[in-house]
Amino acid sequence: MKTINIGIIGYGVVGAGVATLLTQKKELLEARTGAILNLKTIADIDITTDRGVELGNTALVNDALDVINDPDIDIVVELVGGDTIAKQFTLKALEKGKHVVTANKALLAGHGNELVKTARKNQVDLAFEASCGGCMPIIKSLRESLVANNILSMSAILNGTCNYILTKISQDGSLFEEALKDAQKLGFAEAEPSLDVDGHDTAHKLAILNSLAHGMEINLKDIHVEGIRNITPVDIEFAKSFGYTIKLLAIGKVHEDHVEARVHPTMISNANPLSHVDHSMNAIAIDADATGKTMLYGHGAGMMPTASAVLSDIADIARNIIFNTARRVPILGYPEDNIKKIPILPMDELYTRYYLRFEAQDHPGVLSQISGILGENNISIKSVHQKGRQSNGKVPVVMITHLAKEEWVQKALTKISATDSVVGDPIVIRIEEDA
Repeated sequence: MKTINIGIIGYGVVGAGVATLLTQKKELLEARTGAILNLKTIADIDITTDRGVELGNTALVNDALDVINDPDIDIVVELVGGDTIAKQFTLKALEKGKHVVTANKALLAGHGNELVKTARKNQVDLAFEASCGGCMPIIKSLRESLVANNILSMSAILNGTCNYILTKISQDGSLFEEALKDAQKLGFAEAEPSLDVDGHDTAHKLAILNSLAHGMEINLKDIHVEGIRNITPVDIEFAKSFGYTIKLLAIGKVHEDHVEARVHPTMISNANPLSHVDHSMNAIAIDADATGKTMLYGHGAGMMPTASAVLSDIADIARNIIFNTARRVPILGYPEDNIKKIPILPMDELYTRYYLRFEAQDHPGVLSQISGILGENNISIKSVHQKGRQSNGKVPVVMITHLAKEEWVQKALTKISATDSVVGDPIVIRIEEDA
């Protein structure tokens, strides 16, 4: 039986999970792959802390180059995170002719095109199932299972931190800051949570998934990104009264010559299965022309779910090595020569429906002034909802629009904010009927 040597760079939570599976599931992995998957070396700056893993003959080293430069190591697993030193390690490993497995969505979203070119030049594989959606096999689904499909749209909950916070606000009436603190106590949120709650982690994943779905270069910079900091129990309660749930969605839709790619809080119908994905769980709904609608659901993060996805990549590469082949499946689902630059739709060109909430002054003529400005900008109002006077004398006014263009809405809101009729910035949440 062929021995395939593996080196891990980064022995944190996920690294420990990968080491655990490689050691504890040794016989199962041998039976399924037909090879001995030998964890030869682990590199980390901290090699003294006990991770609770029985490593046997595995070497623990401080220097990642000991893994990268080892001629006996076939597969390098990058689990450092970030897009600085991790990029250097990954490029060096690829240039040394090593196959690389990574869970690093920030690295792929920011530098994936360069990494793919380097892997091609050196005729090695770059695999990243764990980068998007944890244990959900979304990469393999887009790259292989749906190969005969044109992907029409994707809508996904891809960040467990945000989903937990929104669930907490919805179920307990918590304010954002309270829900965030609870998520941090439970380990669902980082001490510095901006990457998650401001939507950037989700955008990284959408950039990768768009490339796989549409055969386009990875493009992070043109994705519209909004986070969940402004979502309040008031908006959650209004949404419930309309039969909606608010989720932070990654939305991708293909058009003839461009792709929609946006991340923002979204109102979706309670009839939509994504509305019932709660707490820290993730899910993605895909609409394709041959299969119709499919959905994946599972843990988007965590030691063992993520480690399981890493092992799926290791197993795929091991099977290729056994048969003396590589790059059997294109890294981005399309041969590199077929990858195109497909533009992302500018946000101003988006057409959708909108939930608008204003803190209106309690005096005559306010509603007519707001409605008038919306009408002047081609925005048709489907319904208006007003709650009783607040203690500060302001009145929450909510309007649901018909289909409208983003550019019109933003112009109208700028004009409304400049009047004396409202206090503070309006709250805007887009509505996806078919998200």
